[in-house]
Amino acid sequence: MPRVDDDGRAALHGDAATTPREASTTFPDAPRTREGRAAERVPDPSRAARQAQMRTHNLSMTLAQVVDSTAPPSRAQIAAATGLARGTVTGLVDLLIEAGLVRELDPVVVARAGRPAVPLEVVRGRVAGVGMEVNVDYLGLRAVDLAGGVVAEAVEAADLRGSDPDVVLDRLAALAAPVLAGLATDGVRVAGTALALPGLVDRVTGPLRYAPNLGWRDVDVVARLAAHPGLAALPPRVANEANLAARAEAHARRGEVPPSFLYVSGEVGVGGALVLDGEIFLGRHGWSGEIGHVVVDGGPAGTRPVSLEQHAGQDAIAQAAGLVTGAPFAEVAEAVAAGDARARDAVHAAARWLGLALATVANVVDVSEVVLGGTFGLVYDEVRDVVADTLADRVIFAPWSAPVVSRSAAGDYPAMTGGALAVLRTVVADPTPWFASTTPV
Repeated sequence: MPRVDDDGRAALHGDAATTPREASTTFPDAPRTREGRAAERVPDPSRAARQAQMRTHNLSMTLAQVVDSTAPPSRAQIAAATGLARGTVTGLVDLLIEAGLVRELDPVVVARAGRPAVPLEVVRGRVAGVGMEVNVDYLGLRAVDLAGGVVAEAVEAADLRGSDPDVVLDRLAALAAPVLAGLATDGVRVAGTALALPGLVDRVTGPLRYAPNLGWRDVDVVARLAAHPGLAALPPRVANEANLAARAEAHARRGEVPPSFLYVSGEVGVGGALVLDGEIFLGRHGWSGEIGHVVVDGGPAGTRPVSLEQHAGQDAIAQAAGLVTGAPFAEVAEAVAAGDARARDAVHAAARWLGLALATVANVVDVSEVVLGGTFGLVYDEVRDVVADTLADRVIFAPWSAPVVSRSAAGDYPAMTGGALAVLRTVVADPTPWFASTTPV
């Protein structure tokens, strides 16, 4: 397929392209009427619209190269990666610099002849996305800038099992308002907000359908938060917490080859998300990944099916370890680290059940890597081999390519980070709203 530069010309790799000027002189003896010459002088609105759309697309590709690169790229590297002409990239980068989204670093002397390369990086603290989260034992928010740095956050511990959504959302709005006001005071422009919830979020119609551990059903979260003055101008996009955590994981693992893996989020519930080539597979409604509800045990005489969450959820592990239900999972991790045999056995048992559920998923969707996050990340050294051995035993293709088990690299509160990153992708998709009114686009 031909590459299209933002000056409207097609560029074919390895072949000469026919430009509009060349096309107009293909038949030099063709007569030109007065009406034809007049038509040439009339602006074509559709052509201008196509050029604007093309410019936005090329700006997006250029900014994405700077945002997603693990090392600051030069203009030449961006041109090589995108297929755009070097002069086109130079003009696009100049626009991004003028908009305050990208900046130049000191030139780097290269071994070959020619001018030194000038690396580019995102301007830190200029534009941020805000990820919020309501989970069973905490709520909070985190602001992340285009460079991936955390510029503000606030988290409160809370037991939100069976909670009133109005009360909890009021509390979240009250927590968010001063953080958002502080960002504005510091000159950080907020691109938007996203809210992670531990349940079924309908990505088509928007409401939270069901969050069993919160006890919420059919809650119009966006409307309720938008009613608060602090969030009225920044109503959140809503998504499942495991999907947003997986987005943060994919960002942490980005490289030359987009990552693919099955992410497991261990909390009171057990969530999951499938990442294919760096993108989250959401399913028709956005409800994929509910691995905690996979049945792993028929129960007594097969009469009461038991889900993975009932065997490997945070509360189930704490109870089996002899700890108080609802205690922070850090207490389980501390007991295991201290050599508590009961806590270790509880964690190992949960890992076996987790491995069985993951084997079922692997056999259906053919995953090559499983990433353990949340509570499973806290006890990763204890569960890794158990999960890996179960996968090797139960996955039909394991003799040729057994799924790898790894620890999450996204850090703490990954769903908040993932929510912020999801917002920032809208900036990358179309940077033009972030340009000054005097900047030509």
